Parts: sequence; C-alpha cells; structure tokens
Amino acid sequence: MIAAHLPALQIVLPLIAAPLCLLLRPQRLLWPFVVAVGWGTLALAVLLLQHILADGPISYALGGWSAPWGIELRVDVLNAYLILLVALIGAVVLSYAPASAAREVDAERRPYFCAIFLLCLAGLLGIAITGDAFNVFVFMEISSLSAYGLISLGRDRRALMATYNYLILGTIGATFILIGIGLMYAMTGTLNMVDLAMRIKAVADTRTIHVAFAFISVGFTLKMALFPLHIWLPNAYTYAPSAVTAFIAATATKIAAYAFLRFVFTIFGADFAFGTMHLDVLLLPLVLLGIFIASVVAIYQTDLKRLLAYSSVAQIGYIMLGVSLGSATGVTAGIVHLFNHALMKAALFLAAGCIFFRINSLQLADLSGLGKRLPLTSCAFVLAGLGLIGVPFTVGFISKWYLILGALEHGWWPVAALVVISSLLALVYIWRFVEIAYFRPVPEGAEPVAEAPLSMQIPVWLLIALTIGFGMQTSLTAGVARKAAHWLLGAAP
Repeated sequence: MIAAHLPALQIVLPLIAAPLCLLLRPQRLLWPFVVAVGWGTLALAVLLLQHILADGPISYALGGWSAPWGIELRVDVLNAYLILLVALIGAVVLSYAPASAAREVDAERRPYFCAIFLLCLAGLLGIAITGDAFNVFVFMEISSLSAYGLISLGRDRRALMATYNYLILGTIGATFILIGIGLMYAMTGTLNMVDLAMRIKAVADTRTIHVAFAFISVGFTLKMALFPLHIWLPNAYTYAPSAVTAFIAATATKIAAYAFLRFVFTIFGADFAFGTMHLDVLLLPLVLLGIFIASVVAIYQTDLKRLLAYSSVAQIGYIMLGVSLGSATGVTAGIVHLFNHALMKAALFLAAGCIFFRINSLQLADLSGLGKRLPLTSCAFVLAGLGLIGVPFTVGFISKWYLILGALEHGWWPVAALVVISSLLALVYIWRFVEIAYFRPVPEGAEPVAEAPLSMQIPVWLLIALTIGFGMQTSLTAGVARKAAHWLLGAAP
C-alpha cells in the first residue's frame, strides 16, 4: 500500500516539513527535526528504487485524475536513480549543516535556512518525479528560488551579488524552458510527457518544434552551467555557505542535466535530436572546450572553493560529452558520471567547509602546512580529488573508462585521448592543494587547530567511502546507469 504512494511521499515529506521549521519550538529541536526529515527522504528514495528495479515504473495520478488529463508523477529506472542521488546528498549535507551553519549563518536566520533548504530539496525531487512538462518548470522554479535564498544567506556581502547574477541568468534559462514547453503545447495540446512523446512525432518536422527544441536545449544547458553558459556558477559556489555550496554543486546542475536528458531522449527522441537537429555537432565542441578551458582556469585560482567551482564546469562537460556521443555506452558514461561527480564534489566542498570552520580562510596561500594542522580533513580532500583525476578504484575512473569506451566505439581516438589529457589538468589543480598542504611548512606563529567536529567529519568520510566503494563495486551506479541508457535510447536492457 505504501509503495503505491512513494512518489507523492517523496515530495510531500520535505515540502510539509519546510514551513514547520519556522514554527518549531523550542529551537533546539530544529536541527534534529531537519536531519530526521533528510534521512526519512533518503529512506523513501531507497524503497522507491528497490520497487522500480523489482516491479518496473510507477505511475501515480494526483487527485485520482488519470493521465493525460491529470498531473502524473512517473518514476522509472532513470529518475529513481536521480531521486536516490538527491536524497542521499540532502541527508548527508543536512547532517553536516548544524555545526557548519553555526559558523556561517546568523542565528536568527537558521530557521529560514532550514525551511528554504527543505524547499530546495522538495523542488529538486519534484523535477525528477513529475511526468508533466509544465510541472518540471514549476518545480525547477521552486528549487531555483530556494537556491537563490540559500546563497544569499552567506555572511560575505559578495554573496548578494552572486545571488543576483544567478537569479538573472537562472530566470533567463527558466524563460527559455517555459517558451519551449509552451510551443510544444501549442502544437500537441498536451503537457503529459508520455503523451507528448507520442503526439510530437506527427509534428516533428514543423519549424515550431525545431524552435521549441532549441529553446529547451539552451534553457537547460544554462541551468546546468554548461560552457559557455556557466558565468553564474563560480561566484555562487564561492560565496554561499559551505553546506549550501556542497548541496547545490552536487544536485542542482545534475537535476538540470537529467531534465535535459528526459526532454531530449524521451520526448523528442534520439533520432530527432541527433538526426534532425544534429545535437552532437553542437555539443561535442562545446563540451571539449569547456573541459579544457575550465580546467585551465581552475589551475590559476587562488581560492579553494573557486578552484572547485571551475572544476565543476569542466566535470559538467564530461557528463554532456557522454550524451553527445549518442550511443548506449556514451549515455551510460554521462549518467554514471552525473552520479559519481555528485559524490566527489560534495565531499570536496564539505572538506573545504571543514577547513574554513577551523582556519577561517580558503585562500590557498593560507593553507600552508595544512596536512600537519588538519591531517584528517586534508586526507579526505586528497582522496576525493583522486576521484576527479580518475585514479583507479575511485568512481571517477569508472566514469572516464566509459567515456573512453564510448569514444572508441565511434572510432574517435582524438576524443578518447583528450579525455586522458584532461585528467592531467585535474591532476595539476588537485596537486596545487597537495603541494601547499603537504610540502610547505606551517607558518610561523600559527596557532594549533583541532579537526572540525565529528558531526562534520562523519558526512565527509561517508562520501569518501562511497567514492571508493562505488569505484570498486559498480552494480548500483554503472549497472543502473546502463539500464537507464538503454531505456532512453529505446533498446532492450
């Protein structure tokens, strides 16, 4: 009985809990309540994925109105995979947040922080679960508006300008998506995704549908910060509170990439996207440029969070490189890296937050001798960094292995070589931290510091364990990604 309502419960739990954060008295109950909601949401996500793998997709009709007349929540192997990712990152970051927010968010704002965080979580889960194209836009706006609020809660005044830039560009992206959905509705008379996929075939040759595809593609690539539409991302990640940066970096751009996959493959179809619209011709040069330019820019950054922000732009390029290959192996690579990068980057930003918690700076010049001052945190950062490089026995290696296989299947040896070369750039910017933390002396007169509290260390090391564990056991990540890729491309798993 509960299994039938899992799609609705997945959204309803954080959505109802959000306003309760503002009403909860006494306030000492706030964080235990929020953390419990986060782990409850993860438990629902695990149950949902197990049900999908065992019994197939779930279609849930809101209000008893069957699709396409009513709003449908539809969960299949692809979005169950994304729901698990978002819920996992949400639970881990919420466990990390109490100590971190005490350091970075004013006391009177913390109830608002918790409420907005849960709204953002609900919005991201809603994007993944809904089977209605217009509600993708609605939930995206819920998550985006919440993200703007979370970033603005940073104590650095530059967070306000970062929020403003994100708001302007995020609104432009949302407008493009809405225009594209409106054009599709005008041509088909439906907003249900399954119904759209069937009806759009009859009008696929019209200029209106071609324009709709273009608007939606630009809108989602702006939301996911694909080069060169990434301008909003570096400042947003740099000046947001540490917990917010980790959560948004690991989920928001990944959900935008998922929504792009959903529209391109399940509504328009691979034949239309790659055959008629030649999506690969546009994407491939952009992602390769993005990977290399963002990686080079990351090498020259002086702030650790900004370095990781530009690294994220490059890693988004890897996700879309897999998509641009248009094959089952390529799409598998994109989906699996979407999951893997979220684990690695969340671990890196949380480790950076632990460093900031103790030394009040993330300027690389201030991190000399950090390996001796904060050995556990420094070790965690390096281990997560090895994943970005793609060292064997980490999740990053699995992602790059599939990308190279996908390129070689096409006979694109230069692309495979570029993936390997780009890993060397990741090695350079991770090595910058290693060189400063381990090979430079502790500054004279520097006061001894203790590691961040266990409540911050445990979430970091949990993500490190997953980064290494899923690098050695790939049945969940690569296995589910492969099933999702075959399903997207219309092949048998």
